[in-house]
Amino acid sequence: MPRTRIQVQGVVQGVGFRPFVFRLATELSLEGWVQNRPEGVRIEVQGPGASLEAFHRRLQAEKPRAAALHALRSEPLPEALDRPADGAPFRILSSELEGDRRPTIPADLAICPECGAEVSDPAARRFRYPFTNCTACGPRYSIIAELPYDRPRTAMAGFPLCPDCRAEFQDPGDRRFHAQPVACPRCGPRLGFCGPEGGPGPEGEAALQAGLALLRRGGILALKGLGGFQLLVDARSEAAVQRLRARKGRAEKPFAVMFPGPEALRAACEVDAAGLAVLAGPEAPILLLARRPEADLAAGVAPDNPDLGAFLPGTPLHRILLEDFAGPLVCTSGNRAEEPMAIGNAEALARLGDIADGFLHHDRPVLRPLDDSVGRMEGPLRLLRRARGFAPLPLALEGRPVLALGGHQKATVTLLARGQALVSQHLGDLDSLQGMALLERTVADLLAFLEAAPERLACDLHPGYGSSRLAESLARAMGLPLVRVQHHHAHVAAVMAEHGLAGPVLGLAWDGSGQGADGTLWGCEALEVDPAGFRRLGHLRGFPLPGGERAVREPRRSALGLCLACLGEPGPAAGRFAPEELAVLLRAVERGLNAPGCSSAGRLFDAVASLAGLRGGGGFEGQAAMALEFQARTGRGGGAYPLPLRSGVADPKPMLEALLADRARGVPVADLALRFHAGLAGLALAWAEAAGREQVVLSGGCFQNRLLADLCERRLAGRGFRVFRPARYPANDGALSLGQAWVASRLSKES
Repeated sequence: MPRTRIQVQGVVQGVGFRPFVFRLATELSLEGWVQNRPEGVRIEVQGPGASLEAFHRRLQAEKPRAAALHALRSEPLPEALDRPADGAPFRILSSELEGDRRPTIPADLAICPECGAEVSDPAARRFRYPFTNCTACGPRYSIIAELPYDRPRTAMAGFPLCPDCRAEFQDPGDRRFHAQPVACPRCGPRLGFCGPEGGPGPEGEAALQAGLALLRRGGILALKGLGGFQLLVDARSEAAVQRLRARKGRAEKPFAVMFPGPEALRAACEVDAAGLAVLAGPEAPILLLARRPEADLAAGVAPDNPDLGAFLPGTPLHRILLEDFAGPLVCTSGNRAEEPMAIGNAEALARLGDIADGFLHHDRPVLRPLDDSVGRMEGPLRLLRRARGFAPLPLALEGRPVLALGGHQKATVTLLARGQALVSQHLGDLDSLQGMALLERTVADLLAFLEAAPERLACDLHPGYGSSRLAESLARAMGLPLVRVQHHHAHVAAVMAEHGLAGPVLGLAWDGSGQGADGTLWGCEALEVDPAGFRRLGHLRGFPLPGGERAVREPRRSALGLCLACLGEPGPAAGRFAPEELAVLLRAVERGLNAPGCSSAGRLFDAVASLAGLRGGGGFEGQAAMALEFQARTGRGGGAYPLPLRSGVADPKPMLEALLADRARGVPVADLALRFHAGLAGLALAWAEAAGREQVVLSGGCFQNRLLADLCERRLAGRGFRVFRPARYPANDGALSLGQAWVASRLSKES
């Protein structure tokens, strides 16, 4: 009788793959076994040839919704299998601990339809149980302590299965067959509630009701979710939203809103069937959607923003809470600005005690923080923040083993080993001690999970980044070479890694800023990139940033610098400053004191927004650029502002002069904004035609601007260029570690 061994690599642990294999083999009357191994899953199966062919075909076609088969190798075996003493024709063997570890760590999955129905069924054993899950849903990466993924090596080790759950766990016909986090009210985690002072409080259903009562009173609830604590308030209450903003120190940056269900979400946002499918899928990300003017939401949820970050409940706890509350809730990370989210109960009380009015917590440990992923539907889903549901799913990528530590903002870590790149979840910014500690823990996690031995480390060129300092320390401790990768080179390389491009390509990397190879601040770059490195083909003509870092949050400073560089005088930017302040800044620029030069597209956006009258003073980074994009969406056209090339350098002076002339003639701001966007698209095409490369990569934070990306792509594609944009990994600094790994892995051993 024919016998076959099948080796499967990919996302095949923690997603119900072994139970699926068991049921498929049993249905086809095949004999054999399936086993989790550190490198993936191994199957040995025997039976009639036609049945084996059907097994191979259906293995790929009918795999669980969250599984991904990256490699599948099959080989015939000569001898027949011996039937075990118990007579079982097909078995699930205990996991094998020894072997070559590959990045097969499963991502956390949103509640599936079957578990959702069970939680809502008064006759079900898990009615209103907040920790219901099965092989198709529930916690994974957030609770795994070590591989292979089995219950004793997770945060569920302290919750022994009751007889009923054990029977489900061991029944091949049950959807909880070998579901590692399986639990019920009798044996699983339990809710608790307490005030900011801590101490004992109500438990179970009473704890849930205490949390609901607090929300209905307009209070701020700290909720322990799948990947850590979140802060919740009534999204319809302006007072509650403003109270949260004041306590969290988040003055204007938009909040995401969770809706009880699809109907409530559709009433507030414009969303099509594809978007709803993503929102209700296993990843359940936040999607940026157009907000309906009639939406019943507080104005302070997303001030002056036509878009809304909207999502649906991803866990049974959120589903029960939202259905009982019967309205939308602001749901934001449980942290202070610039810090990672809190994950432990005691930690949350210490860090959030003066923000939250109450804590709805539980006793299942969260082993690592996981924010909600954020994306936008642009044909495909394009991620802006890659976290719960997506991280740390691997990317097939060949290259020498590398540990890359990313940038300073929107930090991630990438471990490239054994033909796959494992990119961590979004870690946030590294301005706090907590942020740096999380970066160090994440590095240790990935190295321990995979037992990988990198040959080199990689980091950003900027020596002041927290990630660069840690990389230097690790390189010394591990005795490994450190590769410093230029910021925009890494942006382009990340897209090349995602799309499997070998190069050379023309990379247009446009963002806020990154340290350039010449020591200045780059940010509007045209780079030729291939495995050997990069060549700077062009850039925006530089202008000073009076006050340095302060210009990031004060667009008027970028406007002043642009006017000084292009006009030789402050021009209309002078009106944004008091006379004494302007005099100080002019002296600083003249003397070169704290006024670094930059070629940044992000700061150019800020300057134009300020000169167009949109925003001059403080705010969050990118706020002025967002306002300019929102205006441009309603513009009527009328041409494009010129950004002519001179020896590869884009001159902003003609653009600035045309902008100021239009402004003086009273041209609507929306038209000014659209002409500016169109001018940048023309610049992209000019650089592409000058470079003569068929493949063009668009990356960097500026290409999170949907209008800009679409205009550039249309202009380029219309002239025959093949355009590649990020999708599974962000255009922003969240993909820098992936790009660094791609670059460092392709350097010669002597480099």
